[in-house]
Amino acid sequence: MTHDARPSAIACIRGGDAHPALRGTVRFIPRENATMVIAAITGLPDTDTGFFAFHIHEGGSCHGAGFPDTGGHYDPNGREHPRHAGDLPSLLSNHGSAYLAVLTDRFQVGDVIGRTVVIHSQPDDFRSQPSGNAGSKIACGVIRKI
Repeated sequence: MTHDARPSAIACIRGGDAHPALRGTVRFIPRENATMVIAAITGLPDTDTGFFAFHIHEGGSCHGAGFPDTGGHYDPNGREHPRHAGDLPSLLSNHGSAYLAVLTDRFQVGDVIGRTVVIHSQPDDFRSQPSGNAGSKIACGVIRKI
């Protein structure tokens, strides 16, 4: 499996007021019975751990301070965190940049069109309910069909 296949959806990530330099793209590539998610992010703030929770949220807007319209984690099957369809591995910052490629069978690309990708200020602890004690929302992007 290669990372150079053509995506069918993309989210352009923008940081909130506290992190205006935070930018990136998240690409969604359909695979047989799965989706490849590829994120390339820059401008992440310095933290103690360098990890940032990374989720697909159910809402469809990144407007407003703190991104209030993103709603909760995308979870069409009513599962507990970290088994939500929108729960993804945390980003690991390397001097403010992160790259992540993950294959998931929790959703198909069409399922997440119009939803949001959110980067949080803290790492996901993969235990706490309902969202992994991930901290505030520091960046957001709406998933659009290409």
